[in-house]
Amino acid sequence: MQKNNKVLRVLAIPYSALASVIFGMMIISFPIGAYVVFNSDLGKDITYEYPLQGFDIVLGGIGAKLPIQFELGDAFVVMWCTYLILFVVCTCGPKMNFMKALAVLMTEGWQAIKNNGLLGMITWFSILIVFSVAIDTVQQSVGITTKSPDVQNDLLKFFGVTASPLTEEVGFRMLLIGLPLYAMFSHRASFRHFFSSLWNPSANLDITNYKKVISLVVAVGIFFGVAHIISGTPWSIGKLAQASVAGVIIGWMYVRYGLGPAILIHWATNYFTVSYMAFLSTLNQTSIEKETTSALLNNLEFLLLAAGLMAMAATVLSYLKSKKEPTAFAQA
Repeated sequence: MQKNNKVLRVLAIPYSALASVIFGMMIISFPIGAYVVFNSDLGKDITYEYPLQGFDIVLGGIGAKLPIQFELGDAFVVMWCTYLILFVVCTCGPKMNFMKALAVLMTEGWQAIKNNGLLGMITWFSILIVFSVAIDTVQQSVGITTKSPDVQNDLLKFFGVTASPLTEEVGFRMLLIGLPLYAMFSHRASFRHFFSSLWNPSANLDITNYKKVISLVVAVGIFFGVAHIISGTPWSIGKLAQASVAGVIIGWMYVRYGLGPAILIHWATNYFTVSYMAFLSTLNQTSIEKETTSALLNNLEFLLLAAGLMAMAATVLSYLKSKKEPTAFAQA
């Protein structure tokens, strides 16, 4: 146990540095994305004034379209502000702010990640990237490729990846995981308790059987992966495994940390990374797809992989430690 503690503290120092860099790049992505939409020619003849008919939403995994008309820029501002508010809220808590949580992580151990929603999000986001890269590498070795939906205009594509974290997390996580958890573990009937439980299940429900929770999270995660290749504008079959693993990780994030961090981890896989790709696309006058192999994106992937591997190692060590201290781990 003593050896595990030393290794965890050693891992915490470089991990905290990497998490700080990723945190800074996430902050910068907000103005970069706004610049791309309102000041660049990413969409060529399509601009932020482009009228859109209807808004796609996901209810319990079933796609629907709200019959409303709006301009692309107006909808983007609403979503952008929503993400910014969630980002600030998660940066500030729930128990301590991001920088203080990093300091506690280095001095008191890996369990301090639970003290801050954004630190938890960055941790699991980096783990998600490790799994995603590993799956893609294996699939490519056997000839399975992952092709994104065929959206001809890059501005519309950027708008689509910006919108999906909000619509999909409410539909897949809050409705398909949150509602069943409330039905299984709630012992009170009030509107406040109901919405609080949907917002953060772990903090508001007396969850006594995590085997049921994990089974539900895995089932919804697989459904999330299947939905990516059969509904709406589908991905190729290569997306199934990646999206399913992402669905499981985001589902667990939702249960343990709440809807805000779950939305943000999806935001990180979509808006955060694609905003840099879209910005480079406008500078180099290339398509977004061609910027996936740019030096900046390669370096960002390296940072996330390094952070993810450290986080995975620390998670395993923490689990082994918890076998002797089950109460401590249950709170992580």
